[in-house]
Amino acid sequence: MELFFLRLNLFQRTPFPDLSYISNAPRATKAGTMKRIKQWAALVLIGLALFSWPDSVRADNMTTPQLEEQVLQIIRAHPEVILESVQSYQKQQQDEQRKIQQSFIQNLQRNPKAVIGKSPTKGAKQGKAVLVEFSDFQCPYCASASKTLREFMAKHSSEVTLTYKNFPLTGIHDQALPAAKAAWAAGEQGKFWEFHDALFDGQKRMGEAFYLETAKRLGLDVDRFNRDRTSQAAAAAIATDVDLAEKLGIEGTPFFVMNGRTFSGAVELSDLEATLISTK
Repeated sequence: MELFFLRLNLFQRTPFPDLSYISNAPRATKAGTMKRIKQWAALVLIGLALFSWPDSVRADNMTTPQLEEQVLQIIRAHPEVILESVQSYQKQQQDEQRKIQQSFIQNLQRNPKAVIGKSPTKGAKQGKAVLVEFSDFQCPYCASASKTLREFMAKHSSEVTLTYKNFPLTGIHDQALPAAKAAWAAGEQGKFWEFHDALFDGQKRMGEAFYLETAKRLGLDVDRFNRDRTSQAAAAAIATDVDLAEKLGIEGTPFFVMNGRTFSGAVELSDLEATLISTK
């Protein structure tokens, strides 16, 4: 039964993906989520097959065809077990995720400085509202949202503190991480937001040449820029943001938190303003 306990342990440590984001997620993100669902379901099937074996039968004595047939027999006999197991486990994971997100929201309201940390900010230094954005510089939805955010902050910069946190989806965007490091390096010279806007405006041109061109245009010390973006400090800063995003269960970008509300996707100006009004 060693094989059973090994795979059961893996099953317990493999969280079922939150499906609530799929409707608004980019296609590539959906594909990644569905792949995780299939992997999780496969572990469920293996666990059920192993549970069904008599104590006298050892897993390592069974051939692959025998194992496959055993699994198929279980599915045919008890198809409802798979669905019930998935639904139950998904609900458990979603409940735990809500608790984590609620704790984050409460911390943001009680001690916004601690949540912001060393992340770049713009707008009011001590605004009535703090808008936290998790974003990916290569995500087209994020580029669309950035335009809305600029309009929103132009109208409410005296009331709102906007903070940017990196969540590069490296599995589907090859320039997401290099762009995040480049923006971080620009921030070390006080030009994060200018570089941020340039990246989203020139998203289709992103790459090494574009980063250097933008650094020069913004008047950065290019040698320092290159050192900073390849430094351990840059990698650590971005990893801190990614770790937070993963703890919150964020599976796609952009993702926002403001005034006790979370929302994702290409956010509308009216949604942001309605959320801001709720603080007044």
